[in-house]
Parts: sequence; C-alpha cells; structure tokens
Amino acid sequence: MSLQELLTKAYIGGSWRAGRGGTFPVYDPATGEEITRVADCTVEDLDEAIEAASEAYSSWRHTTVKQRATLLHKIQVALLDNKDTIATTLTRENGKPKAEAAGEVMFAASFFEWFAEETRRQYGETIPSAAATKRMITVRQPVGVAAVITPWNFPIAMLARKVSAALAAGCTCVIKPAEDTPLVALAFAKVCESVGVPVGVVNVVPCSRGRVQQIGSRLCESPKVHILSFTGSTAVGKWLYSRCGSTLKKVSLELGGDAPFIVFPSANMDTAIAGTMVCKFRNTGQLDKMVRETVSAGAQVVRGGASQGGLYYAPTLLTGVTPDMALAKNEIFGPVAPIIKFSTEEEVVSLANTTDRGLAGYFYSNDLSQVWRVAEALEVGMVGVNEGLLSTCEAPFGGFKHSGLGKEGSKHGLDEYSNLKYICFGV
Repeated sequence: MSLQELLTKAYIGGSWRAGRGGTFPVYDPATGEEITRVADCTVEDLDEAIEAASEAYSSWRHTTVKQRATLLHKIQVALLDNKDTIATTLTRENGKPKAEAAGEVMFAASFFEWFAEETRRQYGETIPSAAATKRMITVRQPVGVAAVITPWNFPIAMLARKVSAALAAGCTCVIKPAEDTPLVALAFAKVCESVGVPVGVVNVVPCSRGRVQQIGSRLCESPKVHILSFTGSTAVGKWLYSRCGSTLKKVSLELGGDAPFIVFPSANMDTAIAGTMVCKFRNTGQLDKMVRETVSAGAQVVRGGASQGGLYYAPTLLTGVTPDMALAKNEIFGPVAPIIKFSTEEEVVSLANTTDRGLAGYFYSNDLSQVWRVAEALEVGMVGVNEGLLSTCEAPFGGFKHSGLGKEGSKHGLDEYSNLKYICFGV
C-alpha cells in the first residue's frame, strides 16, 4: 500500500465522502500558501460517523484479542512502510522538520505494536471470598464508541496513542482531527482501510474552525459515544468535560502544561543543556505578545526575541524573569526559555508547584538524596530526572491538577477504554 496523493474527503462508515459543509483550506505554515481543501463536515456528517461506529461496535467488541492484535500489527507495518510519505504530509501542514516528522510517524507506529501485544493481556482477577458459597471474579470489557479529538502539534502521534488503545480494548472510533492538520489523520484512515480494518471501526471527520464547537458539543452529548479522549488546551478540555456531564461518559484529558525545568548545582551542565533542547525547543507557538509584555515588565532578552517571518519565532533566552510575570505563570508553547534564579531546594520546588497545572517536570541533579526528594515532591504526573525525553509507549503519559485526567500508553492506557466488571457466582 502506498499513499501517493493527499486525501481530502471524510472517512465515514468505510466510505470516502464530501462534507455537507463544503470544504475548508489547509495551509502550509512555512509559506502561508494553501495546500489543499478538505471536507468540512457538519453535525449531520458526524451523526452518520457515530452511527457507523456504533453499528460496527456490535461486532468489533466480540472479535478475539488475537484478531485485534493481528490488525494492530498490520497498521504498525503500514505506517512504517509509508513513513516518508506521511512525514512529508505532516511537515507540509504542521511545519516541523522532516526528520522530526519521520520520528513522529515511527513513534505513532510503536503504539500499535505495543497495544497489539497488550490487548492479549487484559487480565481479570479471582477474588478470595469470605463466604464458602460464593466465587468472585473480575473481567474487563470495552467501553463502546470512542470520540477522539487530536491536536495540531503531534497530529499522528496523539491520534495513534489514543486509537491504538481504543481498538485494542475493543472500542470503535470517531476521530476529529485538529482543523490545522487533518491530512495525516485522513492518511491514517487510508492505512486502516488498506489493512482491512472493518467498516465503521475507524471514522475520520474533519471540520473547519467555525464548526469545531458544534462538532465538539455533539461528541460530548451523544448517548452513543461512551468515552471522549482529548488532547489540547486546559480551557477547551474544561469546556468538553462540562459538556460530557449530561451523558456521564468516560473522559480522558491530556491538557496544557507549565513544566518546570530545574538545574541544581550538582548537575552536569552539558547533560542539562542537551535535555533543554530536546524537551523545550521542539515545536512552534504563538507568543510574540507575551514576550513583549515580559520585557516591558523588566526581563532582559539575552538572545532571540523576535519573529523570523511567517509563524516562526527565534529561539529566545530571557533573564531577570520573576515568578509574578505572565511568562512564568502561563504555558509558553514556543521556543522561549525564561530563566528564574533560586537559592534553595525548598524554594524552587515551591515555585514549581505554584502552577495549577501538573503535566510534567524536569530537573537535573547528581545528588542521590535530592533526586528522590524532588522527584516525589513535584506535583506533576511525569518527572524527568536527568532526562528530557519522557514519552514512550511503554510508560503512562498524563498529568495532575488542571493538566488532565487519565493515562495514555503503558498497560494503563487500556483502562481508559474498558470497564471493570465484577461477577459473583453462587455455588
């Protein structure tokens, strides 16, 4: 199978369809030029996708774990076989370097390999009974139809991390990709079609920015959707969470972060600098105004500090930043390093924990006792100790506080898409 052309139609119930809302443009962020136009799906299109997923669920849920594992492995292989083509598409609509895009495709494929293996390990348990006349066990069963809303910054990786677990658990999916990056999601749909994923098990419903709220509301409020998984901003995540209350569906949220990066006196500076580069300077963002405000408040620009044309912003180093400045309290989402001095371990840990977010935290130290103290004290879901790259299919990804709910990846990733059922036998 080879992806030779851009796919622009929605994928619903095994068919490639135009959107009832016409089309919307997808732009190259490097040049601002239009790449192509993609199907603009309406609520009516979405309802058909939900119905297709619901119908497919009735049979998909009963497939054996071996059957699901075989298909997930086929998706993994197809992603790798088409790595260069998908990476090119990703670069065109997202703007990240080609090497980074190719790495993201491989990262996406790793989740299908992982959950192909984990689907065969959805173990229940036997519970010792206090009564001689009872036997108690637990089993795991799929939740149902999963709504998957993916972000623009890692458009194939975040899709894969969610969909691989959902399919492995026995759920079907309706995917709403970010309006800036729908093309790789549609390429993924083609991959699924090519390897024989049954009709309706995977559906991709792109839409323009003007329809996002309507589509999001329907996914939250539809009684035929049983779990909503979203990666994106904290503000949007809270809005989706509140809308899901009417149907009491499960919600998995991977939201904004404000990750501290702490360098203690005992740290190896070369290692710390390398870690800074891999975890803090990987994608782009819109932050020109926030940097100007910080400089006006008294910070100094050591390097960078200006746009480089289009949507690109120069890597920027700021000193003289204080904890009360906006840049220190908000998610930057761009290549800016604000430096804040500290004197004691207690001071910097307290500063790191003042934010209402808690996705990840990083620190560098060669003091063994300090390593344990700080790793346990940081109020985040993931901690990198002398390491800047945390995410891998084998480990749980997710945050504390306003950074979200639930875990993705690892053996715990299946829990989001399954229900634990207790069965009591009278004997």
